[in-house]
Amino acid sequence: MNAPLDPQADPHTSAAQKARILAEALPYIQRFHGRTIVIKFGGNAMADDALKAGFARDVALLKLVGMNPVVVHGGGPQIEQMLAKLGKKGEFVQGMRITDPETMDVVEWCSGAR
Repeated sequence: MNAPLDPQADPHTSAAQKARILAEALPYIQRFHGRTIVIKFGGNAMADDALKAGFARDVALLKLVGMNPVVVHGGGPQIEQMLAKLGKKGEFVQGMRITDPETMDVVEWCSGAR
């Protein structure tokens, strides 16, 4: 889809554009109605107010159309920044973070899990 899922995000969206957006979204709304949807909210998006607002709007819309969104957060930039302060470099294999005990402590601290 080229247009945002939330037609209210742009006040200049015409009625025809809104109808097209909803028509494109309807099969997905029907397919995932009543289902739990896990959404990752990445660390880069957490640092941008416009992205945060759009994300919140989209999650609310998913709930309004009958899905059960569950948000999990990333925090890669914040974790990397803290590791750098500790003089440690994050390690990745095929895009996945290697979490030795010291790195896991930083991940938990950045996530507020402690």
